[in-house]
Parts: sequence; C-alpha cells; structure tokens
Amino acid sequence: MKNNHLVFFLILTVISTFKTQIVSSEPSLTTNERPDNETIYKVSKQLCWNCMGESRQFLYAHNLVRAAKMEAPLIWDYQLEKYAMWWAGRCRAGCRLAHSFPEGDFTLGENIYWGSGTAWTPADAVQAWADEEKYYSYKSNSCEEGQQCGHYTQIVWKNTRQVGCARVVCDNGDVFMTCNYYPPGNYIGQRPY
Repeated sequence: MKNNHLVFFLILTVISTFKTQIVSSEPSLTTNERPDNETIYKVSKQLCWNCMGESRQFLYAHNLVRAAKMEAPLIWDYQLEKYAMWWAGRCRAGCRLAHSFPEGDFTLGENIYWGSGTAWTPADAVQAWADEEKYYSYKSNSCEEGQQCGHYTQIVWKNTRQVGCARVVCDNGDVFMTCNYYPPGNYIGQRPY
C-alpha cells in the first residue's frame, strides 16, 4: 500500500514538473529562418540554458523526499526562483551568509548549500539536506544534540507548497545553491508532518 502512495506522489511530481514549462514571448524561429544577431542576443539574455534542467532536478529531488513521508509534492515557483537567483548572484563573488532581503515584507523558508569544486548538482544539495533525517526524532520532535535537522524538516514541512532554487558557480570555482520555500516551515513546537 505504501509503495502505491509513493508511485502516486511520483506521478504528481512529474505532472507538476511539466507545468513548469517556460513559454517565451519571443517570436519562434522556423527552420527556414536564420536568426540575426539581435535576436540571438535577446534570446540568450532571457534564457538560462541550464536553469530549466536544474529546476527540474531540484523539484524532483525535493518531491522524492516528501513522497517518503506522504506529503504532497511541491510546485516550482518562479518568484521564489527569482529571489533565489538574486541571493545566489550576490554570493557569486564570495558568499556572505549575513544578507538583507530585497524590498518587500515577506517570510520564506530557506536552505543553503556550499560545495568545494564545480561538480555539485541540485540533487547533491537536496540529498545533503535530506540526510539530516537520521538526526531527527519524530517522537520527541527534536534534533540530536549537536546536529542539524532544519534543512530536512523544511523540505518535508506539511504546509509548504512552493519551492524555487538557484545554483551558481562562484568566482573561486565553488558551487553555491539556495532554495526558498513558501509557506515557510520549522515553527517551534510544531511537527513537520
């Protein structure tokens, strides 16, 4: 029975992933047309060639973790992604973990990942956060002393519905990734699921 639920949530994840397709407002080019330099420049400024694939990796990895706890899959939110890109862009030249939010009064959940070298993927970040589950006790709703669990509990937080993430390669060659969640989780005294 539990495997049937897991399959159901994986199917929902696939469906929500397809809903995240970007529809460009730029005119499409047919195979008979050759783009001019101005069109190539405009399109290249609008697209992040790896972002769509990375967003799917982030979303899929999150929803696998959530499915294991029978939580509804998250959907990708482009506003959260935009904020994550803004935050990750500020860290590109050297991460400053103390940061100020852009204008606006909002509260988000956030997970941050840093890895030495350029090979780290969105799945690696989500797996590192999910691995904190081994330190979390549902019975006592607490984390093992000296360990972190907040990244994991944010991923599986029952009321969280949206996620947006970004991955950048920093100027020093390391990778910085951040995900933002809405509504946020990790409220003291509440269980994540």
